[in-house]
Amino acid sequence: MACFAETELLALSPVQRDSSSRLEATSSDSAKHAKETVENFFMTQSNHNDFVPGMSEIAREAGSLLIGYFQQHVKVEYKGDADLVTIADRKSEILIRERIKARWPSHDVLGEEQGLVDTGSDYRWYVDPLDGTTNFAHGFPVFCVSLGLERKNRLVAGVVYDPTRDEMFAAEQGSGAYLNQQRIQVSKIANLSESLVATGFPSHKRHKNPNIHFYHQITLRTHGVRRAGSAALDLCCVASGRFDAFWEFNLNPWDTAAGVLMVEEAGGKVSDFKGGAFQLNSRETLASNGLLHPALLHEFSQIFEGRGLEPLPDIQEYRKKGI
Repeated sequence: MACFAETELLALSPVQRDSSSRLEATSSDSAKHAKETVENFFMTQSNHNDFVPGMSEIAREAGSLLIGYFQQHVKVEYKGDADLVTIADRKSEILIRERIKARWPSHDVLGEEQGLVDTGSDYRWYVDPLDGTTNFAHGFPVFCVSLGLERKNRLVAGVVYDPTRDEMFAAEQGSGAYLNQQRIQVSKIANLSESLVATGFPSHKRHKNPNIHFYHQITLRTHGVRRAGSAALDLCCVASGRFDAFWEFNLNPWDTAAGVLMVEEAGGKVSDFKGGAFQLNSRETLASNGLLHPALLHEFSQIFEGRGLEPLPDIQEYRKKGI
């Protein structure tokens, strides 16, 4: 049959042979595309089935460890002038790395305390073993474990676990975002004046951070600004509609990886302060329900350019008049 087919092809005109060759090439390309589509589908299913449940187990175990130390009021150490670290941070990261290595030994891990183990893997984990260390150290129960997973520079899965409320936020690329296995979505607030937003301030080099100007201006243009002290949880609050937006300067990849995926999978938008695509190494994070994004970008532009700024109240006038 093969010889007969070749003889038939030779009997065709050059134009017919060319058309036949193109048809075969097109068929081959279509088959290749179909194969890639199937592979991508099963990869997506694999990400959800293999990663999210395992990540949740690891985060929950690390959260249980943190609660044990939280109740003991552990000793605080300082990294620099004001950046705190505790034994809980270190023990949590050790546990997480051990669990990842046991399940996915070929994966790379970037963690807040131990840095990057880079073997050139397609997969990279972003681990914050205790986001909200200052809160934790002072006995303020707002902190979490954050695990984000990237494949070939694309976030594919993330979990954020709040052990004080037993809240597990989870997201997988293309499958939505969930809180304790219930689907979550961003809010539908469209007016900045009606929004509740959140921000954060660094624990070190605070005198060089311009966020106080943004805090002042955005406070006057919204229903309120909250500062809870955990960027990962703030992003999850945007994803679940508790906050309508969040912004912060100079966050690290382990602070944002899981939370950013959460917001996007819940229908929100994440960008830099000019509206550009968000990158994990970006020093600017603006997350919103999407509806508020244009208004926030406008306000940020005005603040950066020093236009239309409301002055701070005169403290002397306040003392005199008791306003």
